[in-house]
Amino acid sequence: MSEELNNKIGNIIVVASGKGGVGKSTVSVNIAVALAAKGLKVGLLDADIYGPSIPIMLGLQDAKPGIAGDDEKQIFIPVEKYGLKLSSIGFYIQPGQALIWRGPMAASIFAQLLNNTDWGTLDYLIIDAPPGTGDIQLTLVQTAAVTGAVIVTTPQEVSLIDARKAIDMFKKPEIQVPVLGIIENMSWFTPEKHPDEKYYIFGKDGGKNTAEETHIALLGQIPLIQSICESGDNGIPSANVDNPLYRQIFAGIADNLINMTNIRNSVLKPTESVKMDPNAEGCGNQ
Repeated sequence: MSEELNNKIGNIIVVASGKGGVGKSTVSVNIAVALAAKGLKVGLLDADIYGPSIPIMLGLQDAKPGIAGDDEKQIFIPVEKYGLKLSSIGFYIQPGQALIWRGPMAASIFAQLLNNTDWGTLDYLIIDAPPGTGDIQLTLVQTAAVTGAVIVTTPQEVSLIDARKAIDMFKKPEIQVPVLGIIENMSWFTPEKHPDEKYYIFGKDGGKNTAEETHIALLGQIPLIQSICESGDNGIPSANVDNPLYRQIFAGIADNLINMTNIRNSVLKPTESVKMDPNAEGCGNQ
């Protein structure tokens, strides 16, 4: 990361998943909002270059962030909402525009958003990573000194298989980014009018059991509630709506993340950006 711009970021947290469709961006947004609600200074970077969704989830489809600097080095001025500083490729492209870029180009754009955004002083920078274990993820750990990763999964085995791959990626000797916790999304379905009822549509406790098997903290379980999905579509994060259940869910996850981050920082030395063999194609090929 650019030392000039980013030496005041306390903790960089990557929210990742092995596959798409598990609600990773929804979780990223609500974690960030919940952290900011506790009085912390928080930034949120949308690293899903091909499918940026954070502008929609925060009602910022028409936002036009400022750009400072000169032709040699442009500085992106983050958009601010809900107490967050925000950066996303979605602010710089037309709605519905397809980005037909090869992996290295997408990784380069991500690095620019990370390095050239004027984040200022932050307690937490939450990075909503794209699903998978590809170019963006490698660029991320090579560019930034990541404090830790959070893995989002659903209870389904097909999701858990890919979640374990994401965990394995961060634990590889070449990377060694601590996995701070697992968040199980869509844990059960609760009808809006019957909040005490639970229907385990995607299986029961898959994420919880994976956390126990891998000796990783379970940061929280999020029920499948229609209003949580609709809140994202309407640009109003659930962690910010006037509903005690939603606030409690995400406030609890934020508290657990803060606790695990503090434990990590007390027992481990700061993570260094990854130095990889330039002749190697990736971390899994050696």
